[in-house]
This record gives sequence, C-alpha cells and structure tokens, in this order.
Amino acid sequence: MIQRTWERVMLASSLDHVVVATDDERIAECCRGFGADVIMTSASCKNGSERCCEALKKLDKHYDIVVNIQGDEPLIEPEIIDGVVMSLQRAPDAVFSTAVTSLKPEDAFDTNRVKCVVDNLGYAIYFSRGLIPFNKSGNANPKYPYLLHLGIAGFDSKFLKIYPELPPTPLQMEEDLEQLKVLENGYRMKQHIFLYGDQSGP
Repeated sequence: MIQRTWERVMLASSLDHVVVATDDERIAECCRGFGADVIMTSASCKNGSERCCEALKKLDKHYDIVVNIQGDEPLIEPEIIDGVVMSLQRAPDAVFSTAVTSLKPEDAFDTNRVKCVVDNLGYAIYFSRGLIPFNKSGNANPKYPYLLHLGIAGFDSKFLKIYPELPPTPLQMEEDLEQLKVLENGYRMKQHIFLYGDQSGP
C-alpha cells in the first residue's frame, strides 16, 4: 500500500522532494527497497504533523511548503496534492491548506469521516466528526453540498516549525482533530475544493 501511495505522490508536479518519514525500521527497509528516500523520526511524535516537523529539521535544503500525506492513501490523486500546494501559494495570509470534496450521503453521520465548512473565500471555518452544518430537523439535507475533508495537509514551513510548540486546544481535544488547533490559535487555513471529475478549485 505504501509503495502505491508513494508512486501516486511522485506524479504530483508541485513537489520538489518526496520522503517517507517513519519511526519503524521495517517500514523504512520496505520503502528503501522500492527507491524511496527515508528519514527516521522519533517514536515520540504524537501525530503526522510533528513527524513532518522533525523530518524537515533533518533535511539540508530549505522548503517553503511541506505536504503531509498519509502512507495509506494509494488512490490519492496527484491533482489533489498540487491543488493543496497551489491553494497555500495563492493565500499568503494562510499557514495551512487541506483538501475537501463532496460528502457522500451515506457518510453523513460517520464519525470517521471528517466534515468541513468553509467561508465564501475558501478558508476553513470549522472541522467536525459530526455533520456540519447541522439543521434543526436532525436529518441530512439532500440538497446541501456538505464537504468531506481529505487526509492531506500543506504547511507553510515556518509555521510547521512552531506547530508542535502550540498547546493542545479544547476543540482539538474534543473532536480529536489536528486542524482545529490551527484554527483555535487564530491562524487561517485555505481549502482546495476537489470535485471528482472536475479539476477546478480555489
């Protein structure tokens, strides 16, 4: 699975360097076997963002943007990766970018599917494991364009270096979502809206 993910990531035109960051030597050996660059990180990293931060510090070259892609995304579209990078490049007031797409009706109340609401300029307002927005009927509105968060994150590299130092926030801990720590600390987050079959997005 991780090899397939790596192969898909390598197709993204916006990435200058792709590395696998892991604390597991078995994963590292597997990845080196198919030609991936590997950086060993500490087992104490609490999440992927902290692992990216540690890996960035071990790289000799400076990068303006760092993209965190989970290793279990073998179907990830290179266009989504490029869109996340482009969204951050085009929003100098943002320090973080992610991608969202249309939420399937059957996933409306699945707490493993993270939902997102954005403002009119494409900046994130909130993320939740619950359905958002939530109407007073208590049912999903089949006519409302709910958004599903995709498992990818782009960081301004300067912000990534301070991110691990930010204390956990109440909403982050309640929802168990890293993105909320960014929003609760007053930073802006740009969303790339990717509709499958449609390459457009802010």
